[in-house]
Amino acid sequence: MHASKGDRLVVHGRTVGQKDHVVEIVEVLGPKGNPPYRVRTENGHETIMSPGPDSVVDHRKAGEQY
Repeated sequence: MHASKGDRLVVHGRTVGQKDHVVEIVEVLGPKGNPPYRVRTENGHETIMSPGPDSVVDHRKAGEQY
């Protein structure tokens, strides 16, 4: 997994009906874009994450659409 500051991390829901959880990567702490990442949630809370196999990096920046 490779990410940059400003990318979004999408953690898919694990059960039927559970929504995906999206956070913004505010700092890459691992070498060459690898985890762990400091992330910020929509409510402003920050934490450090090492994402699992149920996560993907969305390289679109906040507000950007395809």
